[in-house]
Amino acid sequence: MFYVYILRCRDGTLYTGYTNDIAKRLAAHSTGNGSKYTRSRLPATLEAQFECKSKSEALRLEASIKKMPRAAKIGMISHALK
Repeated sequence: MFYVYILRCRDGTLYTGYTNDIAKRLAAHSTGNGSKYTRSRLPATLEAQFECKSKSEALRLEASIKKMPRAAKIGMISHALK
């Protein structure tokens, strides 16, 4: 199982990523080892996660979310389960 997730950083920006182990990836982000973008914007909190059946599905979803305007991402967050 793969996951696409959206984090809200300390400065209010949204970060989207994918993983096959959500707990491990969130732990990496919280220690500053998750990504260069979130490292300087900690703490980052999980706002939404989406299950995907394959890595290719997760990568497509991640890419489509990253292309969305902020308002659309916030709409997705409000409809997603954490």
